Amino acid sequence: MNQTTPPSFLSKERTIAGPGFNRWLLPPAALAIHLCIGMAYGFSVFWLPLSKAIGIKESVKCGPETGFFQELFATNCDWSIATLGWMYTLFFVLLGSSAAIWGGWLERVGPRKAGVVSTLCWCGGMLLSALGIYLHQFWIMLLGSGVIGGVGLGLGYISPVSTLIKWFPDRRGMATGMAIMGFGGGAMIGSPLATALMKHFATETDVGVMQTFISMALIYFVFMMSGALSYRVPADNWHPAGWTPPVPEQSKALVTHGHVHVKNVFKIKQFWLVWAVLCMNVSAGIGVIGMSSPMLQEVFGGQLIGVDKTFAQLDKAELAAIAGVAAGFTALLSLFNIGGRFVWGSSSDLLGRKLTFFVFFVFGGLLYISIPSLAMAGNKALFVAAFCLILSMYGGGFATVPAYLADLFGTQMVGAIHGRLLTAWATAGILGPVVVNYMREYQLGLGLPREQVYNQTMLILAGLLTIGFICNLLIRPVADKWFMSDAELAAEKSLEYKKIHAHDDDEEITSTSRSHPLLVWLAWLAVGIPMGWGIVNTLINASKFFS
Repeated sequence: MNQTTPPSFLSKERTIAGPGFNRWLLPPAALAIHLCIGMAYGFSVFWLPLSKAIGIKESVKCGPETGFFQELFATNCDWSIATLGWMYTLFFVLLGSSAAIWGGWLERVGPRKAGVVSTLCWCGGMLLSALGIYLHQFWIMLLGSGVIGGVGLGLGYISPVSTLIKWFPDRRGMATGMAIMGFGGGAMIGSPLATALMKHFATETDVGVMQTFISMALIYFVFMMSGALSYRVPADNWHPAGWTPPVPEQSKALVTHGHVHVKNVFKIKQFWLVWAVLCMNVSAGIGVIGMSSPMLQEVFGGQLIGVDKTFAQLDKAELAAIAGVAAGFTALLSLFNIGGRFVWGSSSDLLGRKLTFFVFFVFGGLLYISIPSLAMAGNKALFVAAFCLILSMYGGGFATVPAYLADLFGTQMVGAIHGRLLTAWATAGILGPVVVNYMREYQLGLGLPREQVYNQTMLILAGLLTIGFICNLLIRPVADKWFMSDAELAAEKSLEYKKIHAHDDDEEITSTSRSHPLLVWLAWLAVGIPMGWGIVNTLINASKFFS
């Protein structure tokens, strides 16, 4: 009798689904994780309360001799918002780098183990940050949410990508769009939840952020762990009922039937072209996200509240009023960012990935160029519509690019390759805001009115999309020499399933009971209810723009 040690519960071979498994259970599992880690976008809701952690009503300023490194350890003064913002920076630097470093490991161990590790890092990081707040040590917060949480972000972000693409070979764009939609919607749920919890826990001597971190860590742990443990991978050579893979002669030119090993991807020009495509699309979009609220206020000024004044002429009460309108505009953009991930991801299944990105670059570029004219004409409706469409394409780029990678490089190691590609996101996170912020300051320094300082910026962002257009145009099918041979592919798969036939209980390992339809509905309700709550809150905020 074979006495080899059975694989652990978290191992990939224990997650192989049997013939009765319903693949529609996978998107809710991915959403359960992405909706939690997507709160990284909403962490700014904590900055103002944390800047008053000691003073409660007013910030206790650090002395002029206190630099950034002294502020990391200072216990007698409050942190500045600029210092707190470093946590946000670390989120996305670590997201890209950890996804790149551990993407290959994720492919070997499977999404369940990676999802569990992501859960422990993200939630454990929040608990460590709570300790940092209690001790008033910012370095602990950076280590907790910034570094450890950032690793959890990277692993959680890419954990479902390869799995969903393999479960939905007929709808790759739609599948990844559903999951990545959750990351865009995380702040939509987490921000109002955090605000409500801080209000509940706040006292005369405490701003309530520490307790909020602990509560959200526990809530997220339940959701993320439920999602991670629900992951399943399809059996080798599985395909949906009634669907047969197209033969090479019938398939689209850019859809490969081979598989590229992740170790070779940096040597392939197509990877770097897709890297540039994503970087340019994200740089332009993230620049808009960062300046959307001040831009609307400065461009339209008193027109937002029916007052014939420029931004510089408004008094304090009027400035507060237009800030509320701008908050509604920002909420509206977030809805289009989220919706675009699903709509454009699904559309790419029909249009093809290359054509979808062409739409982003051509249509998006025209929108950027038109914005100064719309602003000068005072046409608020078209101005807002242009930015809503731009943000939908920004989100759509994230949803489309994993399927683009699968088309070009195959599905065997697409999760690891996607991890490498996310370094483009980290680069764009620096490039986009730097271009926008420095151009704004430069234009103000020249003495231009505030309503005109964004005109040149729009042209620069359109130029970034032009670069993306050219890179996308240059993408061709990957040369045959880069694909793994049958022997190499078999060897790679053996690393994943090397123990699967080494046990007497193979049937128990590789099979699951047939998925009951009620289970599918319950899984979707579990993620649909919080998403619905978040959408309602966002619509309420967005309604301020139209009131």
